[in-house]
Amino acid sequence: MASTEDVELVRRNAAEFKKTFINIREEVGRMIVGQADVVDGVLTALMAGGHVLLEGVPGLGKTMLVSSISRAIDLPFSRIQFTPDMMPADIIGTTMLTEAEGGGHELTFQQGPIVSNLVLADEINRATPKTQSALLEVMQEGQITVGRRTIQAPDPFCVMATQNPIDQEGTYPLPEAQLDRFLFKLIVGYPSETDYHTIIERTTSGREVVINPVTNGEALRRLRGIVRQVPVTEAAKIYAIHLVLATQPGSVYAPACINQSVALGASPRGVQGLMLAAKVQALLDDRFAVATDDVAAAVMPVLRHRLITSFHAQANSISVDTLLEEVLAHVKLPYATD
Repeated sequence: MASTEDVELVRRNAAEFKKTFINIREEVGRMIVGQADVVDGVLTALMAGGHVLLEGVPGLGKTMLVSSISRAIDLPFSRIQFTPDMMPADIIGTTMLTEAEGGGHELTFQQGPIVSNLVLADEINRATPKTQSALLEVMQEGQITVGRRTIQAPDPFCVMATQNPIDQEGTYPLPEAQLDRFLFKLIVGYPSETDYHTIIERTTSGREVVINPVTNGEALRRLRGIVRQVPVTEAAKIYAIHLVLATQPGSVYAPACINQSVALGASPRGVQGLMLAAKVQALLDDRFAVATDDVAAAVMPVLRHRLITSFHAQANSISVDTLLEEVLAHVKLPYATD
């Protein structure tokens, strides 16, 4: 049984987490109009220690969102504009011949823009698969390997990638291994009518919006530790496992639509993602343990990019989100009675 001091420490940690999360949200909201769910999703992924993929048409503020978060957290930020002619060395760095002190030349390694705390991979689907693969190691292992050299990514580290959902000439769909390394995939939609009025006032009046730091990297590392310490109820754990199994064709938990319309279901990273996102949600709801509702709330952003639909789904225009809604309706809560 936990002591009074332990309980009080948990309460203080949870209060600190929620306060910092809200402070960042409000500061970013001074620049970003609307898109509350997207902002919360990006911050959730950041607090959980994961990467996030933002999908939306150009002009919706995806790049500005990432830049605003970097300023609010006071972390170094780098932007990589992906293009079809970009090479892996443009991202991770390369060895160059430079002039040494006192004359002569020497080989030195010039690290690329991927070595930063927050990395914006803008229009990631415009790069070739060879260049996209340069992100695989650093997103999973937190390091890059160039020849015999291994460089650790700074801590905290987060890749926030954007892509256009409209198929265009010169784009390359992200491979399954790349998609699986993103904790969240968030859909950025159009603003509301009221938001358009605010956008006009905020961006065409000549007033400069300044984002002030409200936390720092050290605090973010501490908050990530708090997330990991949130306990998970047995019911929530079983529910998350059943949901992931239900996305896999042939599973005893899979509904008929999954067997008909899915070629490849979520991997074990899916259940890990559900747990981390649910822990953040529990803290934001002033609870100190993960419940099944927290898991259900994380299903869409965590699993929508981990399902590969079959030809049947594509031919009948069945979306992944529709399939996940069927999964949520089909999978019963643990210990529930009919």
